Parts: sequence; structure tokens; C-alpha cells
Amino acid sequence: MAEETQSRRFAMGIRIVCLFLLSMLAILVSGVGPGLPAAVASGEGGPLGVATCAGSTCHGRFEADGEVVRQDELLRWQEPSSSSGRHSQAFAVLKGTRSAQIAGTLGIGDASSAPMCLGCHATAGTSGTQVNDGVGCESCHGNAGGWIASHYAVGNSHAANVARGLIPLENAKTRASVCLDCHFGSDRNGQFVNHRIMAAGHPRISFELDLFSTLQQHHDEDADYAARKRRSDNVQLWAVGQAMALKRSLELYSNPKRGTEGIFPEFYFFDCHSCHRRIYDQANFDKTGTSNPGRPIPEGMPPFNDENIIMLSAAARVVAPGSSGAFEAASRNFHLAITKDRESAVAAARKLASASENLANAFSSGSFGSAQAFGIIDSISSKAIASRFTDYEGSVQAVMAVDTLVNALVRSGDVTQGAAAGIRANISRAYEAVREPNAYRPEAFRSSLGAAAGAIRSLK
Repeated sequence: MAEETQSRRFAMGIRIVCLFLLSMLAILVSGVGPGLPAAVASGEGGPLGVATCAGSTCHGRFEADGEVVRQDELLRWQEPSSSSGRHSQAFAVLKGTRSAQIAGTLGIGDASSAPMCLGCHATAGTSGTQVNDGVGCESCHGNAGGWIASHYAVGNSHAANVARGLIPLENAKTRASVCLDCHFGSDRNGQFVNHRIMAAGHPRISFELDLFSTLQQHHDEDADYAARKRRSDNVQLWAVGQAMALKRSLELYSNPKRGTEGIFPEFYFFDCHSCHRRIYDQANFDKTGTSNPGRPIPEGMPPFNDENIIMLSAAARVVAPGSSGAFEAASRNFHLAITKDRESAVAAARKLASASENLANAFSSGSFGSAQAFGIIDSISSKAIASRFTDYEGSVQAVMAVDTLVNALVRSGDVTQGAAAGIRANISRAYEAVREPNAYRPEAFRSSLGAAAGAIRSLK
């Protein structure tokens, strides 16, 4: 039996090699790409472009095969009508009217050639016609020059591919770091949407790791995937994503290149709607701000965007109670330090970033099941946490979290699809409460969120 299995594996390996070679020949003959990049032959670790993955016997079929990989990955990546096609459209967006208006306001010329834009709207390191690929395979999986030949070789391992430059996206911390480079920002050129860019018309940056991973998923986590990488834990992805997002935010805030803009702090890091609210000049003026027990700052001071801080506080109480107190203290100290001076704020930011990474590590090694998912939902809607939903951005993050955790319970089989559908209206009402930023009302949102959490609690 062992000899037969080995023989079958060898035969399949030969088949994969032959199919890959045929696909590369098809690319050369059909003119899909400019020719096989030199890095394939030389083993260099540079980017090769989407065309090197697009053969009809590799990742470019029109339907899933399933024998080795799905093989329709490129089709999903290219589908413009679904969320999975957003990455392939990233460069094309730069040719649109909105991008032209933003570029004109900023005075950067053509958006489709501006380094400020290409850092996130195209795969880093690509040039020429390859930028038309938008956010291609190598943006997430790593430059393929070092591992493209080894990843289909007989007897090769996932660990060996990773050693050659393949990014291990099955690791939640690693995946979060890759996504956050564009979905929050990095210290590299072209990968930071500052306040000036948003003021020129760029959409507000928003991110949640598990939800975005689900929208972009193009593979099946079958038995083979589980054996090589282990299946994803959706609750763990969500929790680690929250911790890594806060860590990235604080690191960039502490960075002198990102944290300031002239004599001002970089407003990107602060809650947008604490300033962008309607102003009324009348005798019976009602203040739009609401006291927040998690932020010891004076009334009227713009608060640091604490959406991830609130979510981490809720998760830590359930999954890492031993670290919860230290994290809460570090977050309060950070908010307080912002009221003093930048030096104090940066020192406190670094301590909070360290506490965030400690939680990311605890979540990465922790165990997540239905009890943890239900517990975090209860924690988010509890009085201690819900009283901190005074601003739009934190409330949006809370709705996405509740929705994500319910979907995780369905995927794990702890809640049936029918039962989840039965409480979907409650979650939809919470989404409706944050649909329009200018219509956001904290009390109404907390009421909607509490109703949704109560409906979810009935599913235990």
C-alpha cells in the first residue's frame, strides 16, 4: 500500500510539472505576457506578474478542478462584479474621474503613474505593463521569483517554499501585517493615506481581517490544506486582526515621518467624526460630543481613533483575562498622554503597541470555540464596553465584529444557517444604525447593538 501511494504521488508530481511547463509555453505563444521573465530561469526573488500564474493548467481555468488546487483562482481574482475582484481592479480605479479629481487637488499629476498611489494600487516592485494587473498574486503571496518553480516540485514542502519567499498567509499575524500595509498603511512610500489625501476625496480607510479574508478567499480549506497549513479559525483571525491593526496604528503614529504634518499632528490617526460634525450657532446648542469612559481627555479634544482598542478590550476580557487589566491601563494612559505633549504620547503609544502585540501572541496561541465567540459578542454589548460606543468608527467596527463572529459560529457548525437567518434582521438594524455617518446617534446605536446581541444569545 505504501509503495502504491508513493507511486501515485510520483505520477501526480510528474503531471503537475508537465502541466506547468505546458502552461508556460501557452503564455509565450499566446502573447498573454511579454515572455517568461528572466527571474524564473535565474531563481531571482523578484516579482514576475500575474501572467506567470495564469496558465489554463495552473491557476487560470474557468472552473474549479480540485485535484491539486482549485485552478480557478485567477477567474475569482478578476471577477469585477464581486468583492473578490476588487484587487484586480485596483489600478483601473486610478484611471477614473474620482482619482483624477484627487490627483488634481493634490497636484501629483496622473494618479495612474503617481508613486503616492501605486504603492497600494499595484503590486510593489512591478513596472511597465505589469502595473495594469493591479493588486496581483504577489502582493499577498510574495514575489514569486524565488519559489515559483519549487511550489509545484515533487516532494517539496510548504516550509521550503516559505524559506524561498512565499508569504505564510495561514499565520494570522503574518496575514494581518500584509493586509495592513495597504488597508491601514506602512512606513514605505506610497502606502499611507494621510489626512491630506482623504481631504482630497479618498475614501476613509476601514479594515477587519476575517471579514476581508472571507471576501477575498479563493481556495478551499480541504484535507490537504489542513494537513499542510491547518484550517483557519475565524474568531482567532478576527481577534489577531484587531490587535495587529492597533499595533500598526500606534507604530505609525510614533513614527516621525507619519505622525506629524507640519506643526500639526497627522489627523489621520484621530476619529474623523469628532471634528467632521455639523456646527450650530444658536442659544440652545446641543453638544454633539459624548463623554467616553475609556478616554480620559478633556471635552472637545479630538480623540485618537479607538475602534480597535474597544474591540481588543472586549476580546481580552474573554480570551486573555490575565492580560486585560494591563491593556486597559495602557490604553487609558495613552489617551491621557495625548493631552500633554507628543513626547509623552509617543512613549505611551509604544507601551500600548507592546500590550497589543502581547494580546496578538496570546490570541495566536489561544483556543477559540463557540464559548469564546458567544462570550466576545456578550462582552461587546456589555455595559462596560457599549458605553464606549460614542463615535461612528468604533460603532462600525462593533457591527462588523458581531456579524463576523456569528458567521464564524455558522461555519463551525455551532449555529445552523437557519437559526442565523432568523436573527439576521437584528444585525441588519445594527448596520442601519451606522449606515449614514451624519445620522449616527450613540444611544440609538447601542440600543440596536444590544438587541442584536440578545438575539444572538438566544442561539446558544
